[in-house]
Amino acid sequence: LGKGRARVRRARITLLGAGVAETDSTGAALGRAAPDFALPDTGGWTVVLGDFSEAPGLLVVFICNHCPFVKHIREELAQAVKRYQGKGLAVVGISSNDVEAFPQDGPELMACEVEEHGYSFPYLFDETQAVAKAFTAACTPDFFLFDKERRLVYRGQFDGSRPGSDLPVTGADLGAAVEALLEGKPISTVQRPSIGCNIKWKAGNEPDYFG
Repeated sequence: LGKGRARVRRARITLLGAGVAETDSTGAALGRAAPDFALPDTGGWTVVLGDFSEAPGLLVVFICNHCPFVKHIREELAQAVKRYQGKGLAVVGISSNDVEAFPQDGPELMACEVEEHGYSFPYLFDETQAVAKAFTAACTPDFFLFDKERRLVYRGQFDGSRPGSDLPVTGADLGAAVEALLEGKPISTVQRPSIGCNIKWKAGNEPDYFG
């Protein structure tokens, strides 16, 4: 897998005004174990890490409803996930935003998001934000790809496209990592960070990995 980074780097946060911050993913150490989780999905069922024990890999994506970076990729993400799942990959989405401050990211509207955009993966609600902290998630979208042994092999961008850019949304970066994993090929440790809105932490609950 390569050693990756020995410790999580501090995420870059650029204030964009109007309460929006452009944030890099943290660059979690490759090879680390997938944190355990037990979270409700939009149907009220509790989903746990062990539910995917037979899958050859697991992709965990931190997203939310209102983020323009998520909106920019969500149609292609939904289609890409279906292709990944067709090859055996397990996928879950997690929303960790503070819904008191951002009610548009609450569970009822998450269910609408699943229906409207054809999400074929469980969309889980991390109310306490403890799971986001365990993964060292920083932004939406934030991608964490784990191998059969649930060791981290990719934590980078979906692709290089951003809202307002001229680049098409292809999912090429994440897709290359997924294909290599499922084909048993090496995954490059040179990975570009995902960039998006900062996770909306509850007051006083900001993680210490921002320094």
